[in-house]
Amino acid sequence: MNKKSAAVSRRRVLESGVAAAGALLATKGSGQERGKARVLALIGDRYHNPDYIRVGMDKVFQPLGLKVDYTIQYDSISRELLKNYQLLLILRDGMIWPDGYLGPDAYTAYEGGFENKDEFPPVKPQSWMTEEQGSAIQEFVKAGNGFYALHNSSHISLSSKNYRDVMGGAYIGHPTLRPFKVFIKNHDHPITSGLEDFIVNDEQHFVAYDKDPKYILAESDNLDRLNYEEHGSKSIAAWAYDYGKGRVVFTAVGHTIHALWVPQHVELQKRAVRWLLRNL
Repeated sequence: MNKKSAAVSRRRVLESGVAAAGALLATKGSGQERGKARVLALIGDRYHNPDYIRVGMDKVFQPLGLKVDYTIQYDSISRELLKNYQLLLILRDGMIWPDGYLGPDAYTAYEGGFENKDEFPPVKPQSWMTEEQGSAIQEFVKAGNGFYALHNSSHISLSSKNYRDVMGGAYIGHPTLRPFKVFIKNHDHPITSGLEDFIVNDEQHFVAYDKDPKYILAESDNLDRLNYEEHGSKSIAAWAYDYGKGRVVFTAVGHTIHALWVPQHVELQKRAVRWLLRNL
């Protein structure tokens, strides 16, 4: 064999080895990706900036090593989209505002500064979730996947019967931001076992609960005994149950980053995700 032939042969061997190694790495990487659960997170609305939610929830998902696709595209929720995921998370309400609204957020004080505010159309929300989308979520969970409903996602139940059936309750309302305590009511459930009660400064959401009381995990209470309208000072703050072959969790806290990041609440959220994915 001449030197030229030997050089070519050595190059082919090296190229073959590199290609084989690359193929092995690609296979290993693909296998890891296939083996990990994927999460779809629908976040953000007029009253809840999606950026704070993404930053807030990353503190939950990153330590768990989970890939999360965040979206604000409420109209994209469908059977076709959901088949790519094992966990659906929603933190947004059931309203859209096609005609727009004044102010960068919900506070009407911003509107007072506009000289031409009367030229804007009346603020009129519409519901976005269709019963077909609600049915798609039902089927997604019944097939063995997880659904994590947070904070104001209970509001969607007011406009979708199918969604309410899987989510388990519906929004009533909330007072302004103020401190309240979350009491763990079920100390035997994997999500709450060993967790301590915790205090947050947040919107205390009041919700109607439709399922068996045995699935309730936590309750919120204003320690100053400040009532919310005629609903008193207490409300259900978390629940978890099986739905078909899948699982559902609702937690009510979540209007601000500092409420999402209370250490006990972070742990509760991590456990909720793990339980939904059957890793707890």
